[in-house]
Amino acid sequence: MYQPSQIEQEQQIESVLAPFGRFGVELGLERIHRLLGALGNPQERVPLVHVAGTNGKGSVCAYLAAVLGAAGYRVGRYTSPHLVSWRERIVVNGDPIAAPDLIDRLEQVVAAIDPSHPSPTQFEVFTAAAWLHFAEAGVDVAVMEVGLGGRLDATNVVDAPLVSVITSLSREHWQRLGPTLADIAREKSGVLKPGRPAVIGPLPTEAEVVVRARLAELGCPAVWPAPAVSLGNGQARYDQGDEGITYPLALLGEHQLTNSAIAIATLQTLRAQGWSISDAAIAQGMANARWPGRLQWVIWGEEPEIYPLLIDGAHNPAAAEVLRQYVDSWWASWVGDRAGTVWLMGMLSTKDHRDIFAALLRSGDALHLVPVPGHETAVPEDLGAIARSVCPDLAQCEVHSSLWDGLLAIAPSPAPLKVLCGSLYLIGHFLATEPYEDAAGRGI
Repeated sequence: MYQPSQIEQEQQIESVLAPFGRFGVELGLERIHRLLGALGNPQERVPLVHVAGTNGKGSVCAYLAAVLGAAGYRVGRYTSPHLVSWRERIVVNGDPIAAPDLIDRLEQVVAAIDPSHPSPTQFEVFTAAAWLHFAEAGVDVAVMEVGLGGRLDATNVVDAPLVSVITSLSREHWQRLGPTLADIAREKSGVLKPGRPAVIGPLPTEAEVVVRARLAELGCPAVWPAPAVSLGNGQARYDQGDEGITYPLALLGEHQLTNSAIAIATLQTLRAQGWSISDAAIAQGMANARWPGRLQWVIWGEEPEIYPLLIDGAHNPAAAEVLRQYVDSWWASWVGDRAGTVWLMGMLSTKDHRDIFAALLRSGDALHLVPVPGHETAVPEDLGAIARSVCPDLAQCEVHSSLWDGLLAIAPSPAPLKVLCGSLYLIGHFLATEPYEDAAGRGI
């Protein structure tokens, strides 16, 4: 009996989803509620930890899913976007959904669509498939990341989540969520539900006022965890009231002290509800957490063109500032000759290019710009003009026609720090097409 190849299965997934891509992003809950109702409301069978925020959602979801799995629970994790395959978005106990299972779930969802009503969007179709899979797979709990905003996001269909989390807020997707931080905070706080616990990360004052008012209005008991404290050697400690725990930090960057604290506070909130989550499970899960494409060291290339490369999405100003903070700490620990950072970047046309460049670039740095293939890319020449106006003292600013050409161009540079960033889609293209290996195996 003929068995389709992995490539053919991935193409089949794309073909099922492609017709819904033309509907774009359209926030609202009417379509997803109708679709889930036609599927028997699978979301009602899945206990939910709901994670919203501008940045940090993915890391927090990775921590939570890893710890709950280490505690012995069957855990679903739903995140977006994916880097290489749609299958990455729907994960059970660390394993992405099998391609045949995803095709089956998607076909079930498509069959349930009522043609007499407006079509669901691609994200709504996929989110419905995630709910269906988690329900059919019998997960004990689902950790689900909001796609965009919160109030009108397709994941926001559960009236009584176990915990609602808001990791951070900054001015991202303001075209859809509103021009001010207060507007964005109102949309993100739509994940808060009457009387249900909440864990809230550090917020700008303008956003915090809105979220605190919403918490009070809904009667939500809330925890605002302070960042954990680094103990060195990859260890951190989080203290909340009389509870304290020391744990390993597997993900890089000082911002993980905040993200991990949010995760620990969420786990403690679940523990207070009767979930069995030991300190040993927390330590094991935190050590096992992985979140590819974010502050990840890889070795790129094939002999003789081979070098360490730091890859990170850094697709908005807040994420760029986190990357810059890590770069600064890396240079502070560097014992060799000082040099500028070599940046290899591509961005979507919709991003805040000037603010991202302002966060990252410094005098003496070298910048190489490439298009983001398969997406609404910013023109590299236009990015170059913006970069030069932001940082006139760049040592180099060059444009290349492809990521491959850009990687080859930076290969001869003796600079010890080379960084690929600017778009998660660009990082996904790198992981899907380039010869690399994870640098953790080489002790980097």
